[in-house]
Amino acid sequence: MKGISILGSTGSIGIQALDIIRIHRDRFRVVALAAGSNIDLLEKQVREFRPAIVSCADAGAARELRARVSDLPGQTWIGQSTEGLERAATAEEAALVVGGLPGSTGLLPTFAAVESGKDVALATKEVLVMAGELFMNRVAERGIRLLPVDSEQSAIFQCLQGNGDSEINRIMLTASGGPFRDASIQDLQRVTREQALNHPRWKMGPKVTIDSATLMNKGLEVIEAKWLFGLTASQIEVVIHPESIVHSMVEFQDGSIIAQLGATDMRIPISYALAFPQRIASGTSPIDFPQLGSLTFHEPDAEKFPLLKAAFDSLKDRSTMPIILNAADEVAVDLFLSEKIPFHRIPRIVLEAMDRVDPAQVETLEEIQSFHESVVERVMKDWRLWIEPGGQPR
Repeated sequence: MKGISILGSTGSIGIQALDIIRIHRDRFRVVALAAGSNIDLLEKQVREFRPAIVSCADAGAARELRARVSDLPGQTWIGQSTEGLERAATAEEAALVVGGLPGSTGLLPTFAAVESGKDVALATKEVLVMAGELFMNRVAERGIRLLPVDSEQSAIFQCLQGNGDSEINRIMLTASGGPFRDASIQDLQRVTREQALNHPRWKMGPKVTIDSATLMNKGLEVIEAKWLFGLTASQIEVVIHPESIVHSMVEFQDGSIIAQLGATDMRIPISYALAFPQRIASGTSPIDFPQLGSLTFHEPDAEKFPLLKAAFDSLKDRSTMPIILNAADEVAVDLFLSEKIPFHRIPRIVLEAMDRVDPAQVETLEEIQSFHESVVERVMKDWRLWIEPGGQPR
């Protein structure tokens, strides 16, 4: 029975991973859970799966959870913050760590999982965006399996099975286009928080959903794909595919294109990562192709969604520009979700940061983390000046 540790158990990826584990209790055992401050849901997960290790966001949440589950038999270690995340990521009985923490939070624990020799099912794009070269080197050194969970990266990974020695011409990452695919630039100036969080195809956490609405999510996937599959930026294309049935495609040297298709359901790539190299039931419904009718594809609008181009631009050299891109986006999305800026100002803040913040030389994980934090501080300090010099944001 495979021991599973889930980082981000109360988020979208974690919840769906546990859905699959429920179907296959004879194959998987939950040994560790790490979450934030959703103690109500975390308590239910602890009672159902009885993990040996649990991590919460902070000491207060940990105390509350200990009190709530004090009636359970056996011993469950409950910690918090950095210590709790590292312990969950390196749990002795875990054979696979599901990395589903949002944003830069997942960087250190995912590295810890690799260092401890655990296979990693990676859903946190920011690990590769912030530290792609260093992370892939560690993966190679430790000889662990790195299994992508994002639907697009999993699709590429699946298309490459049995084709590992074939030369790739290009990969095509598909994008739904988000809720504003057909909106005008003027429409984007009137977007509400509720509209931006209403994705037409996927059910995701708030950060990823907003990134999908700006196409930043696809930009992060471009950077992620470069490191996962050893590609150049010129070998990666993005195509808008509103139906979200083709999850990505690989074109090989002979001109053949292999695509992975499936329902719009993250349980498919999650189940593939959990059971790799086998395929298991994911609980999804089959596609009715006659009812679907047609599949459509078109180019993304670079003027309307400038952050996609910004992601490609960040790969032009081996600088820390992807870290600046990612850190600024984290701040800008948080400002939008807290209703401090309008939706159309998110790209402006990110682009200004890329123009104003000087790249740095970083070699270690600690230097990467420190530089990321310094960019976050700079953006939080100066964003008002960037979006409207001399005054407050409209």
